Amino acid sequence: MAGHSKFKNIMHRKGAQDKKRSAAFSKLSREITVAAKSGMPDPDMNPRLRLAVNNARGASMPKDNIQRAIDKAAKGEGDDYEEIRYEGYGPGGVALIVEALTDNRNRTATNVRTAFSKNGGNLAASGAVSHGFERIGMIEYGPGAGDEDAVMEAAIEAGADDVESDADGHVIWTGMDGMHEVAKALEAALGAPESVKLAWKPGLTVELAEGDAQTLLKLVDTLEDDDDVQAVWGNYEISDAVMETLS
Repeated sequence: MAGHSKFKNIMHRKGAQDKKRSAAFSKLSREITVAAKSGMPDPDMNPRLRLAVNNARGASMPKDNIQRAIDKAAKGEGDDYEEIRYEGYGPGGVALIVEALTDNRNRTATNVRTAFSKNGGNLAASGAVSHGFERIGMIEYGPGAGDEDAVMEAAIEAGADDVESDADGHVIWTGMDGMHEVAKALEAALGAPESVKLAWKPGLTVELAEGDAQTLLKLVDTLEDDDDVQAVWGNYEISDAVMETLS
């Protein structure tokens, strides 16, 4: 088990997400509909749907919106979305993984390629950077869940693999196969998490200077602003001093 980490930094500035709430709700709705179509439209019978619904609740998405997304799938309505992963490089040699849900592969590919090329990066072939990441379960809690020791104890009891805590909260890591069971055990001990998802965790990180950091964050912002992009993962780290100059 580990302690303090910069992983929230790697996932991009948390505050930026607050400015994108409506866009976030749209993406959450899309994931709920896709999850419901992939199995039973009942969260109790469909682990992926249960995960999507819990994440929507964690983001304070209204219950009506959640139910509407489920109903859309149950009625066979809505677009058929395809899951696509893009890989590429950003400023400073940073490796990036972009996860998308799209109903138009050509549109999404063009938008992602343009975002990279206009912001100091370039797309690479599938598998070019993902070998440097681990596909792993990630469970997030805010600082109100408890202090570092309390969360660490709960994580050990739940069977998690690692914990990373800082002033913004706690990131609990677990294997892909046991993610749902660990999340359920943690919920009993700590309450509902902010999010539970499969993440791409980098094996090694690259610390960026101010110039590259500014360009990279613009690239990440551009990608996250795209309606088709669900998540952006990277192996970068930006020091608190540099982040302060950019804020």
